Amino acid sequence: MNKRIAPVTPGTKAELATLEAKIFLERGRISPLYQILLNAPEIAQGWEALLTAIRNRNSLSPTIREMIILRIAVLNRASYEFEAHAPHAIKAGMSQEKIESLRDSTISGLFDEKERLILKLTDVMTKDIQVPDSLFDQIKPYFNDQEILELVATISAYNMVSRLLNALHIGH
Repeated sequence: MNKRIAPVTPGTKAELATLEAKIFLERGRISPLYQILLNAPEIAQGWEALLTAIRNRNSLSPTIREMIILRIAVLNRASYEFEAHAPHAIKAGMSQEKIESLRDSTISGLFDEKERLILKLTDVMTKDIQVPDSLFDQIKPYFNDQEILELVATISAYNMVSRLLNALHIGH
């Protein structure tokens, strides 16, 4: 599959040097995703700020965050995203068995009750969009308001990521 827009090769546009340096500092590289985002510097800058806050500056554990990201990648058929985040999930302590089980249409019994609720929320937000009160009632005992917001923001943001990756054929 061809990319739908051309990536910006890092270091080729002087006006992007500061933004590229910031992305590199935060990410350790300028990935194919960011090379595409550099076509619109304001979007790239906002994207970097939002995703850095969600991925690196919230109270959710890295295991929960990566579990959400991997599940969204499966649901949205974003294999590039799954492959990019599987190593992060392993680093966060998720077993290979749990990682692979996220590919199943049903939520595995490998996950504890809290994790299953997070995965159910992820599935509902990704596939059905509207979240019933009954699901929030089940989640509330496990999380405070900040954590619920962080869960919902993470699910929302990574749906955005996977949909952009797919629409623009990034990593295909």
